[in-house]
Amino acid sequence: MRPGNFGDLFIRKWYLQFEDTLATESGEPADGEPLRKIVIAAAIHNPHAGRYVDKLETTIAASAALGVEFGRRIQEAAAGQAIESYGKACVVGQAGDYEHGNALLTTVFANPVREALGGALSWVPSTGKRGGPGTTIDIPLAHKDALYVRSHYDTVSATFHDAPNADEVLVVFAFATRGRLRARLGGLRAADIEGRDGLN
Repeated sequence: MRPGNFGDLFIRKWYLQFEDTLATESGEPADGEPLRKIVIAAAIHNPHAGRYVDKLETTIAASAALGVEFGRRIQEAAAGQAIESYGKACVVGQAGDYEHGNALLTTVFANPVREALGGALSWVPSTGKRGGPGTTIDIPLAHKDALYVRSHYDTVSATFHDAPNADEVLVVFAFATRGRLRARLGGLRAADIEGRDGLN
């Protein structure tokens, strides 16, 4: 087991990706500002790789500081631009269990990110898989304050050429500055969010 370089965690590498969409797939210009998607990820040593571990509380506890750092990094990356939607994911290296990645994605990890975004109300959509370097992960996105806002249901795909190693977990958080371009399926509008329960 490697000694930590970030609290109890050992982080090998941080990643930052930007994607700006100025028009729809058919070429229709954006209805307003372009859609910016931001992906932040960390390749983290998996101390449980190669063995079954019944209790994962120490991993969950260590993820709190990780969430604080993700929150700091999204504030830095957004550079004052408002974030409207988010999602999280993990890719677990082949020597680990999928549950090892999930232990780093719980509410303990997500709450500091919510706070960094000004107190987001909705639960964070999540996914994950096992794989090796170059695995593509599709991260779901939804509005940070109201899950019923259909215009913000989206996905961002990310690939990390050198992660995860077999004994790593790749933890990923994605963010977007607005909903889909030219969204036209109706439902609750972002401008009409009531902010009561994370749904409406």
